[in-house]
Amino acid sequence: MEDLDFSAKPTPRPEAVARATAQVAAESPLYQPAIALEFFRSAGTIEEKPAGKLIFSESEKAGGLFSKSARMYLLLEGEIGLMIRNKFFGVVRPGDVFGELAVIAELPRSATAMAKINCRVLSLDEKQFHAALEKKPEFALMLMSIMVQRLRQSIAKLGTARPAVAPAERSDILDRKTLASLQNELAAHEPASFPAGKVIMSAGAVGAFMYVVLEGRVAISVGNSVVEHVGPGGIFGELALVDRSARAASVTAEADCRLLAINRADFINLVKTKPVFGASLLKSIAVRMQQLALQVAQLQA
Repeated sequence: MEDLDFSAKPTPRPEAVARATAQVAAESPLYQPAIALEFFRSAGTIEEKPAGKLIFSESEKAGGLFSKSARMYLLLEGEIGLMIRNKFFGVVRPGDVFGELAVIAELPRSATAMAKINCRVLSLDEKQFHAALEKKPEFALMLMSIMVQRLRQSIAKLGTARPAVAPAERSDILDRKTLASLQNELAAHEPASFPAGKVIMSAGAVGAFMYVVLEGRVAISVGNSVVEHVGPGGIFGELALVDRSARAASVTAEADCRLLAINRADFINLVKTKPVFGASLLKSIAVRMQQLALQVAQLQA
């Protein structure tokens, strides 16, 4: 890949902003294009990507001795093609954010992205992303809404047919300092206790709370198969709070559990006022997105 030029920061053309606003606002009720554009412009760079330009490659890792820092993008003009194992599977259109998993969770690229026609993008690396998040933590909620939409699409594709892979393990998503701060913030909320074998939530039900595992372990199931185990410091149930849709999975206590329940009002407030909390949630969703994307790819292989 050619070296990217970050020397200039021209203002996006009005027509590009308008197209981005119209398309993305229609897809996510939480998305506010003006804030997204301001977020990227606060620390990012506008880049021109000519037709045929490779933006990033599948399995590409960032942060190595001879590699460039990963970047995430907001497409202003043009169209980006996405490929997995050299097979085309989708496009990125103006207003879409893409490439975020590598920046948010330091994950290898799960797909290849290439400009189908001449494109203009705004890009951010990891340091720029976190700097911008400190200024506009509410952007985390908007990015979550996009990521949750993609995560639900992967879950729908999998359905009840699961690839033969071991369930993922998730814990310590919130480090001790963040977890202690969260418990202090929500000191008025008594942790909920669930005995081993207790169903905590069911797929298809309305979601009123997300949960942080303080003690114990839970199993997350899609259909009849366990897809994840979540231990102390892990979180679950946040998808329904982001998009107000039905639960995508069922959760059962595998051992006696103590869970910190967070309602939607507190969830929204925490994301908007605690950038570290928002960043932790984004990382958790990003990891799950890639895990499910790989499972979808296995089924389609």
